[in-house]
Amino acid sequence: MRDLGELRRLAMISLHTSPLDQPGTGDAGGLNVYVVELARRLAARGVEVDVFTRTTSSRLAPLVPLADGVQVRHITAGPFEGLTKHELPGQLCVFAREVLRTEAALPVGHYDAVHSHYWLSGQVGALARDRWGVPLVHSMHTMAKVKNAALAEGDTPEPAARVIGEEQVVEAADVLVANTDLEAKQLINLYDADPGRVEVVHPGVDLDVFRPTDLAHARAGLGLPADAAVLLFAGRIQPLKAPDVLLRAVAELLARDPGLRRRLVVPIVGGPSGSGLDRPTALAALATELGIDDVVRFVPPVTQAELGRWYAAATLVAVPSYNESFGLVAVEAQACGTPVVAAAVGGLTTVVRDGFSGLLVDGHDPAAWAAALGRVVGDPELRARLAAGALEHACDFSWDVTADQTLGVYRRARAAMRESVG
Repeated sequence: MRDLGELRRLAMISLHTSPLDQPGTGDAGGLNVYVVELARRLAARGVEVDVFTRTTSSRLAPLVPLADGVQVRHITAGPFEGLTKHELPGQLCVFAREVLRTEAALPVGHYDAVHSHYWLSGQVGALARDRWGVPLVHSMHTMAKVKNAALAEGDTPEPAARVIGEEQVVEAADVLVANTDLEAKQLINLYDADPGRVEVVHPGVDLDVFRPTDLAHARAGLGLPADAAVLLFAGRIQPLKAPDVLLRAVAELLARDPGLRRRLVVPIVGGPSGSGLDRPTALAALATELGIDDVVRFVPPVTQAELGRWYAAATLVAVPSYNESFGLVAVEAQACGTPVVAAAVGGLTTVVRDGFSGLLVDGHDPAAWAAALGRVVGDPELRARLAAGALEHACDFSWDVTADQTLGVYRRARAAMRESVG
């Protein structure tokens, strides 16, 4: 067993999606943002970070700098393109072999810990842990048992192989990082995780990127009318994220208040993902079927800076997901001073303070959603109060705090491993 002194170098594993990918489409989303932001801040604290991910293009160099002290290592495992997330388990052995081969070419004891993200990466991380003699810290991000218990209509259940794989990772990890207290309870109750090996660390928000911006200026830059009621959805277009719930609620809202149509704008910022790739035009077809395609705007995925402008320009941001382990979109929107109307599920019950920074809606009934949306749109005093609360609440989430707490998790994991080997 190697010496487990101070943490110098960390191997992060993000097999199924690269930190270089644009969030909002494909499999790229909050996990990508999490990996990038955490890695950057760990590097600023003197920890060199290598992020291992699967190569998805022949144009990608084997080693790509991401930030000072952070580099992305591309691992060839399977064809560059065309593999879905459900097909990736077939490439686990090849990916793991190449990760171990990469480490073998480096000086002995190069990495001091492994942090894996999502269950596929956890499978590889468990092997690296045993081979390198360093602790494994794992972040689930999403869990099959939780997703399957709250499936959207028409969505595909997660396969049994994933459930088994997650159970194996939970057993193998030295420490499991949960985004919220609720996720920690789910790990313990659904996956029989040892409570002593579960740590809660909230993700953060980049307050330099997501910050209040003058409403008129933000709208002018995006071509939105100054007096518009802007109901924004941002994220991957798939049943899990439930953008259809927002569209059905908008149709209900207009049926109740036809006069709102002249100033209503509903931007959908993001691209198809997951099971949404099977019917990439379904949401646009639904808008036409509901008779609201004149108020709905489909916007391709945008950069983080551009997304901040969309949040700042919105009257509210809707997050109607069937499940969220955290709900990064909700935090980002609130950091821009924009109220959030969100489903009362998962991490959203932590991220959004009901009646203070936004409104939480029980269930996904379009009528209930229309009522909540209508309250914010129709009551300027409520909207102003929620906007102020959103700014205040967002300050509770900081990537710097996340990094400091995660460093503490690494140290505890290393100490536990040291004790376990005598």
